[in-house]
Amino acid sequence: MNYDKNRNKNKVRGFLMYTDNKKVLKLVEFDKYDVLGLVELSTSVGWDYDEQEISTVMSSGKIYGHKNAVGKIVSSAAIIPYDTDLASIGMVIVNEEYRGLGLGKKATQKCIDSVSQNTSIMLISTEDGKPLYENLGFITVDSVHKYLSDNYIPTRLFNNLPEITLERYQEKDINEIIELDSAAFGDKRRKLLLNRINQSKQCLVVRNLKGKIIGFGLSILGPENLLIGPIVAPDSQTAALIIDGLVNNHQGKLRIDVSSSNDELMLFLEKSGFIKVSNPPIMIKNSIKMPYRNKELFAIVAQIFG
Repeated sequence: MNYDKNRNKNKVRGFLMYTDNKKVLKLVEFDKYDVLGLVELSTSVGWDYDEQEISTVMSSGKIYGHKNAVGKIVSSAAIIPYDTDLASIGMVIVNEEYRGLGLGKKATQKCIDSVSQNTSIMLISTEDGKPLYENLGFITVDSVHKYLSDNYIPTRLFNNLPEITLERYQEKDINEIIELDSAAFGDKRRKLLLNRINQSKQCLVVRNLKGKIIGFGLSILGPENLLIGPIVAPDSQTAALIIDGLVNNHQGKLRIDVSSSNDELMLFLEKSGFIKVSNPPIMIKNSIKMPYRNKELFAIVAQIFG
């Protein structure tokens, strides 16, 4: 009898602790000591952020979110400001047990408030997240095409490119890469590129006959996929050459997020064993359109970075 009473007391005490954990939620900026907790949060919703990826996000921008009464991370949102007047938001995650409390909205608003009102803020949304972002003032302006592959098939669709060479990146190349990326993306993002190259499995550059860099691409080895991007090139043939160089001989799954209006490159990917799995919207706040781009961005860095 006493055992049953104690068990019931424990049940009640456990329920109170659970509800208290939901009540005592602190919105904080995360630091390096929170990386493993953020990996755990990501894994809990089926996303594949690992320690390296979160460290790159953290060193390129800021991550905010909530901790419960016992210090467990239950929400997150990240913002990456670029060099002038553009920023990107991503990694908006809420633990399933804490949904419906507005945590995602509060963490995202904290990101928005961390930059000036003159900063255009972009993000790539999930379908579930779109109503939240619309409520915060974001509008849809474009989309990306997410491609996955379990088995890359080398093709010779574009094999007559004698006037260019594909080489491994060297530190002296960084300024040319930053300028190429800036014209293709619509803003300079020096800090992100330096961090991303440092994280990369491989970084390749394309040179013309005069030795000038006219394109580049990166590959990032994640826990599930080899992520390809960004890919910056003067045309789809050169972009395909860079992709082939990055994925050739890789044994495992691949992912690439292709910018819109790149039908020729998407045809190459589909002939090479890639399958399009989604077409998420690009949304923006504090502007009505994306910044000017020169149409040389064939694949983005990752959805969090735009």
